[in-house]
Amino acid sequence: MDLGSWRIVLSLFGVISLLFSTCYCDKAPNYSFMKEATFAPQVSYYDYIIIGGGTAGCALAATLSEGAHVLLLERGGAPYGKKVVEEMSGFGANLSEDDVHNNNSTAQQFVSEDGVVSSRARVLGGGSAVNAGFYSRAGTDYVAKVGWSGSLVNESYAWIEKKVAFKPPMLQFQSAFRDGLVEAGVKPYNGFTYDHIVGTKIGGSIFDHNGKRHTAADLLEYANPNTTVVYLFATVHKIMFRTKGQYSQKPRAHGVIFRDSKGIKHKAYVKAGEMNEIILSAGALGSPQLLMLSGIGPKAHLKELGLELLVDQPMVGQGMTDNPMNAVMIPSPNPVEVSLIQAVGITEFGSYIEAASGTNFANSIIHLMPTSYKTSQPTSNQEYINKVASEKLYAGLILEKIIGPISSGHLLLKTKNPSDNPSVTFNYFKEKEDLTRCVKGMETIIKVIKSKSFSKFRYSELTIESLLTTMVNLPLNRCPRPANDTGLFTTLEQFCKQTVMTIWHYHGGCQVGRVVDKNYKVYNVSGLRVVDGSTFYASPGTNPQATVMMLGRYMGRRILQSRTAALKKKSFKD
Repeated sequence: MDLGSWRIVLSLFGVISLLFSTCYCDKAPNYSFMKEATFAPQVSYYDYIIIGGGTAGCALAATLSEGAHVLLLERGGAPYGKKVVEEMSGFGANLSEDDVHNNNSTAQQFVSEDGVVSSRARVLGGGSAVNAGFYSRAGTDYVAKVGWSGSLVNESYAWIEKKVAFKPPMLQFQSAFRDGLVEAGVKPYNGFTYDHIVGTKIGGSIFDHNGKRHTAADLLEYANPNTTVVYLFATVHKIMFRTKGQYSQKPRAHGVIFRDSKGIKHKAYVKAGEMNEIILSAGALGSPQLLMLSGIGPKAHLKELGLELLVDQPMVGQGMTDNPMNAVMIPSPNPVEVSLIQAVGITEFGSYIEAASGTNFANSIIHLMPTSYKTSQPTSNQEYINKVASEKLYAGLILEKIIGPISSGHLLLKTKNPSDNPSVTFNYFKEKEDLTRCVKGMETIIKVIKSKSFSKFRYSELTIESLLTTMVNLPLNRCPRPANDTGLFTTLEQFCKQTVMTIWHYHGGCQVGRVVDKNYKVYNVSGLRVVDGSTFYASPGTNPQATVMMLGRYMGRRILQSRTAALKKKSFKD
C-alpha cells in the first residue's frame, strides 16, 4: 500500500477532504520552560527524567513538578499552531505522514508484520495529538483488576477532565447512529457520561465546542514553571546505568544520552539520591525499544544486533496487542455533519461500536472499485456508483473494535537507531474468541444500518452485501489475500480478516508482572520505571487515552507521596 492508498483508508473517516472550517480564539500556552533541545546544556541534572512527552508523560511531568525538578524529553515538536493537529479536519493528514525521519511530522507511519498500516505519535501530547479525540474512562472492573486505588483514580481523571475533556455536540448523523444502536439492542441508553457502562452512551471528546483539539500537552499548564524543563526534538538513544561497586548485582539507572535536531549529543543525569529516577513514557513501541537499546531485553536478540547486555529480560517486547478495527462506509443521500467519535455502543459480548461522518470530495473510494464489480451490480447500484463518482460523497463510517484483545504478538529491534521503527507483530484474530467478537460486532453494525433511526443516512437501494463488498475491495491493509479471493463479500469471518485495520490502541511490551512490578519499576534494575500503555494487558474501555493520561497523574501522585514520606523519614533520623 502506497501513501495514496493509506490516505484513502483515512478518508473513510471523512476527514481528509472535509467541508469544514474551524474558528477559535484560544492561544497556545506560553510555556517558558519549553525549548528545542538545541538549547540544552551538554550536561544537566534533575530529580526525575521522563522519556516521552506523550499522553502519560505530560501528566506525569506536570504532577512531579509539584515537588521535584523534572526534565521531560520529547522526540517530536509542539502541537500548537498546527492546523492538522488542532482542527478536526486535520485528522487524516495528521496520520498519513510517510517520511519516517521527518521529525516535523506529528506521526510516524509503520506497518506491522501482519500487514496492517498504522502510525505512532511523534509530538508533545503523544497520541492525544493525533487521535479521533474520544474520551472515556476505564470500567470499574478494569481498575479493580489492575489493583489501582479507586479514589485516586477518580481524582486523577477529574484532574485531567478540567483541562481536556468536553461534551460533544450531537448533530443529525451521530444522533441517528445513537438511536440506531438502541434500536439494534445495545441497551440501555445511558446518556452523556465519561464512565464505561454497558449500553449506548455519548462519551467525552478532547475537541471543544469550537472544534479545537486539546491534548495532553495542555496538562503542562499545571506544571510548576520553576521546576520543569521540556526539550523538544530530543531523541533519547540510551539509558545509562551504574554497574560497579554496590550496583554490580543490580544496576542503577542514572542518566540518559539524547541528541537534538542537529545531531549534537547531550547527557542528562538524575541527582544523587535513591528517590530520584528515570521514567520511560515513550509508548508501546518506544518504551520496549529503548529498554532493548539500553541493554535490557532478550539476550539472544540483543546479541544479534551487537548490543551490550545489561539484563537478560526475555519478556521485554512480549504481549504486543492491538485492538483490530473493522468498518463499513455508508454513503448518505443527505448531508452529514463533520464528526469523529461521539456516541458508542458498549455491548455485553465485548465489541464497541462507534461512528464518524464527513464529506469526501475525491470519491477515490468509488473509483477503486474493480470494474467487474461495478458492472455486475444491479442497475440501481450502477446508477448510484456513477452518480457519486461524479459528485461529492456524503458518507458515514460505522466501525467496531473488540475488547482486549486476547491475540498477542511481540516486538523486536530492526536497527540500533531509536528513530527507526521496530518490528512488531500483533497476530490479529489468532485467537478464535477475538474473531467471534468481531463477527458479533459486525452483525450489530448491520442492524444499525438497517434500523429505522438510521434510514435517513443510507441509500435504500444499496444492499448490505454491496456495502461489505466495497470494503473488501478497498486497499485497507497489506495482508495477503486468500488464493481463491473473488473480490466479493462471502462471510463475516472472512470480512473481519480481510478488512482488518488498526484503531491505534496498541499496547503491551513492558507489562506489569513481566517487565515491571506493580509500582511500574523495571525488574532487576533500580532507578527506572515505565509508566505508559506498554504496561497494559488490555486496552481500558472504549478508548485508552483517558486512562493513559490518568495513569501519568496517578503514578505522579504515588511517586511524590513516597518521596515525601522518605524525606520525612530522613529528616527524622537526622
